[in-house]
Amino acid sequence: MTDSLLPLLLFVPIIGIILCLPFSQQLARWVALLTSLVGVVLAIILYQEFDGSGSEKLQLAWSFPWISSYGIKFALAVDGLSFPLVLLTKVMMPIALLASWGEDRRLRSFMSCFLFLDFAMTGTFLATDLFLFYVFWELMLIPMILLIGVWGSQNRIYAALKFFLFTFAGSVLMLVAILWLFGEYRAQFGAYTGEIALLSKVVFSNQPIFWGLTTQDLIFWGFTLAFLIKVPLFPLHTWLPDAHVQAPTGGSVLLAAVLLKMGTYGLMRFSIPFCPEAFIKAVPILSTLSLVGIVYGAWVAFQQTDMKKLVAYSSVSHLGFVVLGLCALNREGLTGSVLQVINHGVSSGALFVLVGILYERRHSREFEDFGGLATVMPRYAFFLVFVACSSMAVPGLNGFVGEFLILLGAFKAKPIWTYIAVSAALFGALYLLVMIRQVLFGPLNSGENKNLKDLSTRDWVSLVPITVMILMLGMSPNFLLRKIDPALDSFWKTSLQKGQSSVEAKAKPGGKV
Repeated sequence: MTDSLLPLLLFVPIIGIILCLPFSQQLARWVALLTSLVGVVLAIILYQEFDGSGSEKLQLAWSFPWISSYGIKFALAVDGLSFPLVLLTKVMMPIALLASWGEDRRLRSFMSCFLFLDFAMTGTFLATDLFLFYVFWELMLIPMILLIGVWGSQNRIYAALKFFLFTFAGSVLMLVAILWLFGEYRAQFGAYTGEIALLSKVVFSNQPIFWGLTTQDLIFWGFTLAFLIKVPLFPLHTWLPDAHVQAPTGGSVLLAAVLLKMGTYGLMRFSIPFCPEAFIKAVPILSTLSLVGIVYGAWVAFQQTDMKKLVAYSSVSHLGFVVLGLCALNREGLTGSVLQVINHGVSSGALFVLVGILYERRHSREFEDFGGLATVMPRYAFFLVFVACSSMAVPGLNGFVGEFLILLGAFKAKPIWTYIAVSAALFGALYLLVMIRQVLFGPLNSGENKNLKDLSTRDWVSLVPITVMILMLGMSPNFLLRKIDPALDSFWKTSLQKGQSSVEAKAKPGGKV
């Protein structure tokens, strides 16, 4: 079973797509849901089989030759960096499907898009060949563009095109960086390879090419700009609110929970290990943009009157914390960033589920159309307050652990970073509390709101697992950390510390330039 576990994780969604085709429109949704639940079972097996003591090493490897003349393989494996994101992908998929259960247009195609997105996202995290990673990275665009452009809201075409143009522009830059890196490896070792571990051994010349930028700097920015668009980091974030607002609920859940995490994963998997010195030199820029994004995202979220836009802009702020943790260049910041990637995926996904539940019943997301819902929907009110508290980083819930470690790491690096970030965290609590007050409390004036139904069985099935994850990550994050700690230690020593030491050595008198 373990020998074929990763291919099963990858290809079960494709089997689900094939099975959807002969069934009726209504049965297709059940096929898709059962397929995603099989993925959850496989993810549980992966958690049990994954060796936390050796999580810095590739495990459960599976590969076969693909484009042999260029050393490219269809190679899959998992380590401590990809492991938690594979679990997150598989757990959030059935929740996203249930969140869009009310969709009744072109159901076979709709469910097939979700399953194909599951396939592409899983492949992105499992690929250990750089060319294969790029293929999966591009494949993700197709189903998400279709979900936004076909099943989205009124301005769906505009949002889908904007999403495509931003992400594809980043992909072109990354492709140039990949080809350049392939050429550098060929020049130094006499052969082509797509293996990520081998490509990280390339030694770059320190000779500037233009504007004082070296080969390593240019390759670094080719990768990094693509990943920062996906994060998204200010000012590359403008596609995100449109995509979230126009996407169907399930699409918003996966976009927030998984797709945005591929940006930070790319930074840790490629940008920093391939070009550690360039990353250290870029820290002043990246940390500044992170802080601006943290404050800007929180402030703009505070101005929103649409629940979905508020959650979308809050993601800009929260993911700015993740990049800031990497820029701290210490173990606390790194651990906090990895935890916050998972925490944000769970909390923001849950918020989009809750917004979708309300939109199904009322066909509105504006604060002014609600008020007093805690009276008629007390169970919904409980979950909205609970998930909002997790997003506000209330102690005991998942958001607190990651955010605290990031702030601790930032304080050790530069105390001013923490002062700025904490001010934005206060706004984070403020805009969520304003939303809760206007939606749940106050007078119940609208006649339409008086007849709203509380949570259905399907809603409970979606929200209870998320609640359990929020509590587990908040009260006992060690169940995840003990599986990935060796990988974080290895990344810190071989990438962050190595790059920092190299830059410091070259800055000393007599150092090599």
